[in-house]
Formats: sequence, structure tokens, C-alpha cells
Amino acid sequence: MQIHLSSCNGVPLYLQIVTQVKYLAASGRLAPGEELPPIRVLAEQLLINPNTVARAYRELEYAGVVEKRRTAGTYVADGGSPLSRPQRLRILEERVDALLAEARQMDVSTEEVMELLRQRDRHMLADPKEK
Repeated sequence: MQIHLSSCNGVPLYLQIVTQVKYLAASGRLAPGEELPPIRVLAEQLLINPNTVARAYRELEYAGVVEKRRTAGTYVADGGSPLSRPQRLRILEERVDALLAEARQMDVSTEEVMELLRQRDRHMLADPKEK
């Protein structure tokens, strides 16, 4: 599992881990049932405090992305999100609003944003082994 952290972008480290694991799971690079590295191992690899990784894993578990198995580790969840469809759409709506606001600030049209979304979707749907 490849995770890259940046201390310069203002996003908390635990949140960077959460976002990247969600992306890896959604893109198929992390398969359902696949084990994530133990907290201490990932913390050593990323050169961060184990509490940061533990917090990220808790957030991922709460979101239904991973599941903890007593004494057996943390695994990518088999099922979908435990949130209802309206809840999931509300979360995405907030993110879309933020994306559109940022695009407007950068003078990027809605059509360009839509094309970028389509490109990224095709990229995510491509065979993960080709990446």
C-alpha cells in the first residue's frame, strides 16, 4: 500500500491517510478482504506517530471502509458503505459544492470540471494492474 503524506498542504496527516485509503479501495488497488499494514508498521514507514495511523484507521472503520478483526488486523471491508443513500449523496453534495467553488476561484468552467471528472473516472476504472 503506497501512501504519500505532505506536511505542507495544511491537511492533517490522519485525514491524508483516510483519503488515500478510500481512493485505493474505490479504485480497486485495495481489494475487499485485503489486510492493511499494522498501525506500528505503517507509522514506521510513514515516519509518523502511531496514534496518527490509529486515528485514521478508526475514521476508516467508522466510515465502513475497513473492519477490525480482533487480534487479526485491519481489513478492507467487503460490503458497501453503512450509510444510507441519502446520507452518502449529502456528503458528496458538500464535496461537489467545494469543488465547484474552487474551480470558479481558479477560473475553470463547469464543462472543464465535468471532463476532468470523466477522465479521472476512466482512470479509476482502468485495470489496477496496468497502473
